[in-house]
Amino acid sequence: MTIDHILPDPKDPRLSRGVEGVDETGQPKSISVIEERPLTIYLNSQEIVTAMTIGDHPEYLALGFLLNQGMLKETDQVTRIDFDEELEVAVVRTAGVTDVEDKLEKKTRTSGCAVGTVFGDMMAGLEGLSLPDTPVHTSTFYDLSYQINHTPSLYMETGAIHGTALCQGRQILAYMEDVGRHNAVDKIAGWMHQNNISAADKVLYTTGRLTSEMVIKTSLMGIPTLISRSGFTAWGVDIARQVGLTLIGRMRGKKFTCLSGQHRLVFDQDLSQVPDEDKKMRRKGAEHD
Repeated sequence: MTIDHILPDPKDPRLSRGVEGVDETGQPKSISVIEERPLTIYLNSQEIVTAMTIGDHPEYLALGFLLNQGMLKETDQVTRIDFDEELEVAVVRTAGVTDVEDKLEKKTRTSGCAVGTVFGDMMAGLEGLSLPDTPVHTSTFYDLSYQINHTPSLYMETGAIHGTALCQGRQILAYMEDVGRHNAVDKIAGWMHQNNISAADKVLYTTGRLTSEMVIKTSLMGIPTLISRSGFTAWGVDIARQVGLTLIGRMRGKKFTCLSGQHRLVFDQDLSQVPDEDKKMRRKGAEHD
C-alpha cells in the first residue's frame, strides 16, 4: 500500500490571517497570525474534551488524542470518525462501548472532573513498557533537522506554533503543526494508526519542549527516539529514563544533548561537515524555549 506523506500547508487560508498593527517605530505593519478554533472530541456518545487547535486534520487529532490518552485500546475497533465543521465536533466511533466511557461518566458524576483519572491511565500505560532498541545514526539527525528547518511551514511563517515530524531514516513521513505541541503529536498518532504505520524504526522530531507529556505520548506510541530543538523538563527526563526512550534536546547547528537512551546512538557524523545554524532559525527556536 502506498502512503501519502503529509507536509504543512502554510498557504491554507483557514490556518492563518493577516493582522494590521504598528512596529516599534510606529510605522504600519502587517503580520500573519495563527487561527485558533475549538474542537470538541467525542468517543461514541461520551464527550471527552474540547481542544484549541488550528483546525487541520481534525480526524487525526481526535483519534490520536484518544489513543495517546489510553482511552482507546488495541482491542477497540474504530469503525469511523465523523467530523462536523459547523459544530466543530469530531466523533470517534467504535464497534462497542469502551471501558473508558463508563469510567469517565462515573468519575465526572462523582467529582466533576476526570482529568486526574485520564493522566493516571496514561502513567499506568508505561508500566512494563519496552521500547525497541533500534539503533539511530547521528548523521540522520542533522539531515532531518536541516530538512525540517527548511520545509515551508506555519512555524517558519509565524513562529507562534509547534511542529512535530515523524521520520524514518532520512525521510520525513508526516509533519504536523498546531498551537499545542501535544496536538501535533496526537495528529501524528492518528495518522499512524489510520495508515498502520509501525513505530519501531521511527524518530519523532519536535520544535517544542521535552515535557513529561511529550515523553509519555511518544513512549506510548512505541517510538524509541524523540528529538527537539528545545530543552527538557526534569520529569520528562525521569520518565524517559524509566522507559528507556532516547531523548535528545537542544538540537541546533552542530550541537545536541542526549539525556536518556544513549545506547541507541551511533556517532557517525563528522561535525566539521555540519554547517552552523543560520540566525533566522536561532530566532525561531528561541520562541519555543
